[in-house]
Amino acid sequence: MEMFYRIVSMLGGLALFLYGMHIMGDGLKSSSGGALKAVLAKVTDKPVKGFLLGMLVTCMIQSSTATIVLTVGLVGAGFLNFRQSIGIVLGANVGTAITAQIIRLMDVQAGSGSILYFFKSDNLAPMALILGIVMLMFIHTKASGTVGTISMGFGILFVGLMNMSSAVGTMGDSLSGLLTSFEGNYILGFLSGVLVTGIIQSSSAVVGIIQSVASSVGVRFCAIFAVIVGVNIGDCLTTFLVCRLGAKSEQIRTTLVHIIYNVCAAILVFTAVGIGRATGLIGDDIWFATMRSGGVANVHGLFRLVPAVVLLPFSGLFANLAEKIVPDRIEENEDSEYEQYLRELDVRLIENPRLALDESEQLIGRMGEVAIHNYKASIQQIFNFEEARETRIDQRENLLDRMADASNKYILAISPHIILEADRRNQSFQYKALTCFERIGDLAVNIRNNMKSLRESGEFFSDTALAELQVISGAVGDILALAEDAYQTNSIVKAKKVEPLEEVIDELIVKMRDMHTRRMVTGQCKVLGGIAFQNVLLNLERVSDQCSDLAVYLLGRSDDRINGREHLYIENIHHSQDPVYQSEFAANYEKYFDMLDDIMKEIPEKQEKKKEQEKEKKK
Repeated sequence: MEMFYRIVSMLGGLALFLYGMHIMGDGLKSSSGGALKAVLAKVTDKPVKGFLLGMLVTCMIQSSTATIVLTVGLVGAGFLNFRQSIGIVLGANVGTAITAQIIRLMDVQAGSGSILYFFKSDNLAPMALILGIVMLMFIHTKASGTVGTISMGFGILFVGLMNMSSAVGTMGDSLSGLLTSFEGNYILGFLSGVLVTGIIQSSSAVVGIIQSVASSVGVRFCAIFAVIVGVNIGDCLTTFLVCRLGAKSEQIRTTLVHIIYNVCAAILVFTAVGIGRATGLIGDDIWFATMRSGGVANVHGLFRLVPAVVLLPFSGLFANLAEKIVPDRIEENEDSEYEQYLRELDVRLIENPRLALDESEQLIGRMGEVAIHNYKASIQQIFNFEEARETRIDQRENLLDRMADASNKYILAISPHIILEADRRNQSFQYKALTCFERIGDLAVNIRNNMKSLRESGEFFSDTALAELQVISGAVGDILALAEDAYQTNSIVKAKKVEPLEEVIDELIVKMRDMHTRRMVTGQCKVLGGIAFQNVLLNLERVSDQCSDLAVYLLGRSDDRINGREHLYIENIHHSQDPVYQSEFAANYEKYFDMLDDIMKEIPEKQEKKKEQEKEKKK
């Protein structure tokens, strides 16, 4: 039973180590998500640049798997192409070795008077935990949550390592015997590394276990070099399984290159070690050398770095092989361009809120484009009905609903990973924005349905009603374009121009309703046409209202005085003497009311010409 509890203690330390890495990585990713995307998206076709970036990013977020998953997500989203991703993948393999170099702090030997004493793991861990808890519980700033999370993760990681080392120390003879068995059976050592890494799903954790053993009882190079090579293979197999699910051809190729490269690297290392041993370059003093944690970290780093440098020039060959194994898929969907928008939401990015929210924000922007297309098509059905356009409107509405559903689910999935208040506010804004665009799409379909019903009844709008609808639909089209442009460009200036135009549209609709009531009373418009006209005006007014909501939500995202008080802001701005608001309102009022007056003046002339043409036809 004693051995059982020792194993439990070691596994408990491993659990703390993995959890520490997880929350430290979350903190690092949340603080640098936007920067990571900007850096990775600027990669050119030069593999060396991608290699350096991949290595740097992995050092930052402490996980090659996270970097490669992120890269696969960016390939799927179109920020990177397959060949640009290859250098990043190779660099990520090297960057992950930094974790082992951090773990070697366990081997620091120094007295209390030395500055190195600070870096001893049993001193560094509690100090990191104290800093983390102070930042999280007592300091409430935007940066404190991120710093606290990173510090807590760092501290927990080392507590787990110390727990593992303590447990390993009591199991020294058993573990030494296990590792000694690998000295004469390198295939067994290699397969053990692959299997254990596949189970734990972290090469850093497996190397950390080896370093814990090394710190306690020491390990020999000949016993662990094959295990470390196996760890590298196990790591890439895990990444392949994670990234392959639901992936596109280019994404699968990226993960396949990761495997091809690591297999070639393993062959290269085994070949080099075999030649070195046979020729005496690797003598007994190296072969049987007893290593501590730092030695294991150095071997791991060399086995990552040297093959990467040697194989980097052959990255083009890896790409060609991956393209032959995974050919392009044939698109069967006639609407593939629009379906692509949905596929850009990659679940591999949700653990990095900043990147994931950037993806969902782009899709929501495309929702706006689709909604505007449907609005324009519905308005065209008023003036120039086409049967084929009816089908296209329905197709777009179906697409819009699916985009809204996918965006909702994706934004919700990000929630558990959000740490920063800025990301949470952005998430809230996106919920509101996608709702606005979805409702605009629904209102456009309502307008189409009104016209369809009117047409089926055999009734039509009068020339005067059509002229009025031409003015108001143009004004609503303008406010739609303005609101959507403000969203796409995140422009506060453009967002502030929406509300003055919305108020002018409201006044236009009030006037048109009054004019239409007079026509109904005098018999110029029939009942069915009159009802349809009022319904179209109502839906146009609601489209304008949604544009107003979208603009004020956009303003509130960056202004605490507006966020959560949107209705109060609108009420105040209407009764204020704000020069920007007053100027925009006056300009829009003059533009659209003058347009309405001009069209109304032309109506009698057009009606007279129409009567003359009818007389000519009768003759």
